[in-house]
Amino acid sequence: MVVELVLPATLPGALVGWHYAVQLSRPRWGYGSDVGGARAPWIIGGMITLALGAIAAAGSTMLMETSATWGILGAIVAFFFIGVGVGAAGTNMLALLATHTAPARKAAAAAITWIMMIIGFIVTAGVAGAMLEPFSMMRLVEVTTIISVIAVLVSAVAIWRLEGQTAARQAIKDAEEKPDFSSMLKEVWADQQARRFTIFVLVSMLAYSAQDLILEPFAGLIYGYTPGESTSLAATQNMGVLLGMIITAVLGTVVGKSKARFMRQWTILGCLASAMSLSALCAAALVGPSWPLEPTVFALGISNGAFAVAAIGSMMTLASAGKSGREGTRMGLWGAAQAISFGVGGFLGATVLDLARALLGKVSPAFATVFALEGMLFIVAAICAAWVGASSADDTDLPALPAGEMVPAE
Repeated sequence: MVVELVLPATLPGALVGWHYAVQLSRPRWGYGSDVGGARAPWIIGGMITLALGAIAAAGSTMLMETSATWGILGAIVAFFFIGVGVGAAGTNMLALLATHTAPARKAAAAAITWIMMIIGFIVTAGVAGAMLEPFSMMRLVEVTTIISVIAVLVSAVAIWRLEGQTAARQAIKDAEEKPDFSSMLKEVWADQQARRFTIFVLVSMLAYSAQDLILEPFAGLIYGYTPGESTSLAATQNMGVLLGMIITAVLGTVVGKSKARFMRQWTILGCLASAMSLSALCAAALVGPSWPLEPTVFALGISNGAFAVAAIGSMMTLASAGKSGREGTRMGLWGAAQAISFGVGGFLGATVLDLARALLGKVSPAFATVFALEGMLFIVAAICAAWVGASSADDTDLPALPAGEMVPAE
């Protein structure tokens, strides 16, 4: 939209922000599977909805070439379905993982899940980048459709009978024990660790997502990357995330074991390293094509992976804490917090970029401004990570958070 259609970066920022706003319904999706006792239907239904929304989004982008108004309206509807699909599938996938994994295996389960997700990002970005060349809007629709159909089929095969015929589903079965949605949400929010972790998610994911919509336009406008090359740059970043996760998992196993102190320290270190990497991106924006962009993006990925690993560990363990049958609602609360941050972060990143370009009259310092602000947010996130760890007087009071446990984005 920004490079080929010469539209303001605020437009894709607003659309992605809209799909995150829709995800504020995540606690409701989690609550539905909590009281219903089955996660799989929500996961598959969400994936189908997500696939349809993605295909519609690509079609709407193509429509913008001939009619900007109808294309934007179509995109608004498409991103609504994307938000619903991500919320329903993502929330209940994590809830399923939390409820059906033994405590001693949560670290390994979370690590494997994250590794598979990052590998999926890397493979999809690389393959999609190659398939998009030579670029055309029709090719964009075709590639999106192929990938979406494959994603639904693979998800259906993976989730098939996974819960089992006699699985101990953590549902609230007795009618008198089924609180309404608002009561259950208040019950989850009353937990101090849940509240503090929610704040950490808000700040850290805001920092994580601020560059999400501008990195590819940055590569295109400053470094002259083609759409396929800028898409492949995302694969480079995710390879860094994967490496950062593996390093953290290994160090956590050797050094930190399951102590919460290691998780907190590594989360703080990952946030600070992310801030340093973003400082390097500031330099890349100001120096221009002579700066080694791909190594810088790779370093940012490593830093992001380090802090993300500990964060998902917190989420996995805290979801199973407290009264059973609330895992989906807890995951939904943190997913909603993440959605708020991703929506606001992507939109603000794109909007600040447009404002900075208008005020400064140059592209390079505008990008540098956004990267600098994101780095400052990561410093604040590091402070919040220490605050979450301080919610208990002793590390042993906190959930066990091996380095193999970790988070996301979307």
